[in-house]
Amino acid sequence: AARAPGAPESRAGQRPGAAGPELGEGGGGRSPSSSASMGRLFKQYLNGQRIYSCSNCRCHTSDHDEIISKAFQGRHGRAYLFSNVVNITLGPREDRLLITGLHTVSDIYCSCCQQVLGWKYEQAFEESQKYKEGKFIIEKAKMVKEGNWQ
Repeated sequence: AARAPGAPESRAGQRPGAAGPELGEGGGGRSPSSSASMGRLFKQYLNGQRIYSCSNCRCHTSDHDEIISKAFQGRHGRAYLFSNVVNITLGPREDRLLITGLHTVSDIYCSCCQQVLGWKYEQAFEESQKYKEGKFIIEKAKMVKEGNWQ
């Protein structure tokens, strides 16, 4: 289904093996095209041992096993590159000059509280950066650890 240019998508990538989707309480997504149904927020809960959640509202965002690299830099410090995230909405695509060159990215927002968490790499213009396409950056300061981290 097509969406209007600049309109956010409702969610990105559901992780296989994640707990089934449930309805949670919340204020809905960023737009009418979000995953909200009749004013209730659609949240996905992960059931792994080591989960990352939004630092603001503790909504699950990804499993530790989805980390590709911890050696990234976000706008406000260290950031992790994830292969898959849940409970996010996408902002509009924009070209952004990053440390590693020009990329087309979309900011990602927590679908529960709308805090900016990081961005999604939509397109990399340099061949050596193509591995990032479709992957997600979440800033370390915007997430907290949940579960058993021993």
